Amino acid sequence: MANFLTRTRGRVHGRTSLHWTDWVSYAYLLAGLIVMFGPVLWLVMSSFKTESALSQFPPSFLPYSQKEVVVAGHDKPLPLYRAKDEQGQTRELAQVRRIGIVATMVDPAQPQTEIRVNIKDRQPVNELKFASGNYTELFAKFSFGTYLWNSVFITVVATLITLLFNSMAAFALSKYQFTGQKTVFVLIIATLMIPPTIILVPAFLVISSMGLLNNLWGVILPAVATPTGVFLLRQYMLTIPDELLEAARMDNASEWRIYWRIILPLAAPAMAVLAIFSFMWRWNDFLWPLIVLSRSEHFTLQLALNAFQGELNTQWHYLLAMTVITLIPITLVFTFLQKYIATGIASAGVK
Repeated sequence: MANFLTRTRGRVHGRTSLHWTDWVSYAYLLAGLIVMFGPVLWLVMSSFKTESALSQFPPSFLPYSQKEVVVAGHDKPLPLYRAKDEQGQTRELAQVRRIGIVATMVDPAQPQTEIRVNIKDRQPVNELKFASGNYTELFAKFSFGTYLWNSVFITVVATLITLLFNSMAAFALSKYQFTGQKTVFVLIIATLMIPPTIILVPAFLVISSMGLLNNLWGVILPAVATPTGVFLLRQYMLTIPDELLEAARMDNASEWRIYWRIILPLAAPAMAVLAIFSFMWRWNDFLWPLIVLSRSEHFTLQLALNAFQGELNTQWHYLLAMTVITLIPITLVFTFLQKYIATGIASAGVK
């Protein structure tokens, strides 16, 4: 594996130096890496910045924040600056107050003597500081745990039901011969051409008549059967030999046992792909939960992020921390199941 990842065209031709195509390839891959992961990495680092550090200009990549010092005679820590005193010497002074363009500052070692400094002659003293309180304070100040549980419950339950229903439909369409089989399959695929926004009103009326408004099940049920999942699993199940099913029937195995003990284990790669897609769809879903859920105790993380932005004031340090937390489950699921994506999708197109 190491030889495969480090091989170059220059080494293949017996050269010790890199070929010009190797430099172009490395530059292209590096540019793609920066474009794809640069914003995400900047988001993660910004989530550890304090509210004042986020408003600094020019912005910094690392979470630098202004250093504060405890000065005798003052209840709160004072911000520390590097400024020039009246003698022109550069010293580290703490700011007591500021009026206009003049700041009143003191030496932390000699707080009795006040020094007036023009704000143009001072520079803040910054230090590398990770504001972990952006994450820990979420659970204390907001109902973050409730939002997280709602998102996890909707995503996990909807994904499991989606896998069950879609796999059962795919099993019937791939391994049973009945009148109208192709017609049913075409009708299922045809629903992909219908924009989801068109069925929002009918779906809302159905959920309302069932009494599932402001209920997590009202978010789960309308999307448990997806035409994409049925198509993906059906195409994969067509590659499973029918002889295995006939042999199981000769051993008096029921259709349910054939489905549960033979079809599902053999279709695991395609099921993993559908699980990833379903997890991403449910976790990132915003429009349908926004329509069904109106009470804050039922909000998902996506709705909480939207409601967290106030009209006059937005606490960006908390908002960024919440955004990073919403990315973690998707990243973990994709990391552990990504090896099945290429296998499942490639096999689904082979009959």
